[in-house]
Amino acid sequence: MDELDPLARIPEPIKHTAARIEDWFHEQREARALRSGRLPVIVSYPGYGGDGWVRVLARVLLVEPGGEQRAQYENVRGWRSFTSLTLNDVDVTIAAGDDRHVVTADRGGVVDAIVPIRLEPGWREVTVSVAGSLPVVAPVLVVDPATRFGVVSDIDDTVMVTSLPRPLLAAWNAFVLDEHGRTPVPGMAVLYERIKQQHPGSPFVYLSTGAWNAAPALTRFLSRNLYPAGSMLLTDWGPTHDRFFRSGKEHKRSQLQRLAREFPDIQWLLVGDDGQHDEELYGEFANAHPTSVRAVAIRELSTQEAVLAGGRKHAETRSMHPWVWSPNGGGLVKELASLPELQVL
Repeated sequence: MDELDPLARIPEPIKHTAARIEDWFHEQREARALRSGRLPVIVSYPGYGGDGWVRVLARVLLVEPGGEQRAQYENVRGWRSFTSLTLNDVDVTIAAGDDRHVVTADRGGVVDAIVPIRLEPGWREVTVSVAGSLPVVAPVLVVDPATRFGVVSDIDDTVMVTSLPRPLLAAWNAFVLDEHGRTPVPGMAVLYERIKQQHPGSPFVYLSTGAWNAAPALTRFLSRNLYPAGSMLLTDWGPTHDRFFRSGKEHKRSQLQRLAREFPDIQWLLVGDDGQHDEELYGEFANAHPTSVRAVAIRELSTQEAVLAGGRKHAETRSMHPWVWSPNGGGLVKELASLPELQVL
């Protein structure tokens, strides 16, 4: 009987009014796009995996006929990436060899799925496709089970100077500038390259509150400025089922907790800045998961950057792990190198 089944009476979550309005708006745009002959196309992002599983990241867009290649490679100005049409709640096929799995894109067209596929350690490829589109290759870093170290890095004001919390400058960076107009933080690429050489095969995860719309430009920025290849964990702007705007802090918090569950034997170097909530979140995570953290490295904002960011956000909660601070990557190299027991450099 239903009375014996506790799950039978759990209602569906009630969506926030803003989420219902957003869904209606997207449904109207999607219907018009399909009637006009637009076609689905997959844009893939680097994922990761472990022993017998991979996490595949991608997005399903609707483009005009002939625009499939441009959706993948075109150097699009920031504001155009935020007006792209998505295809929501559609079945997506992920394949590797004889393995095939069907997942569903979410209400923002995002595919974020764990599938049981066994691949050898290293950078590998799976294919992602949707009905009416050609398969697209999605890279995934399969982490060797023997790996014991990895890097989680913030993006904004950690590897790339953005002063993102300032509303006007944030809008300029997100909607106007492309990756050519963004400035790398001095020395951070060198720091990461040295870590990569010291720990070959270790995962780099770029964790940001930025939107998936900006992922292609961010990927090109990281590559152009010689940052190590890695997975990018972004979020989606707009309302959720229970709030008007997504919480950037909650996004970072949940992704850190997920990495701790997925890779219980890895100790992470957590890299961020002192202009948002990185210190607070990293301290909280390190205290909750002490065996999952090797050290914390914080880039100190300049006085001007701190003013634009609304001041420094030094956290009161710190962990017992080693913490280092410096205004640039070169300084962090020196600080980390002065602690040889960490075996980071």
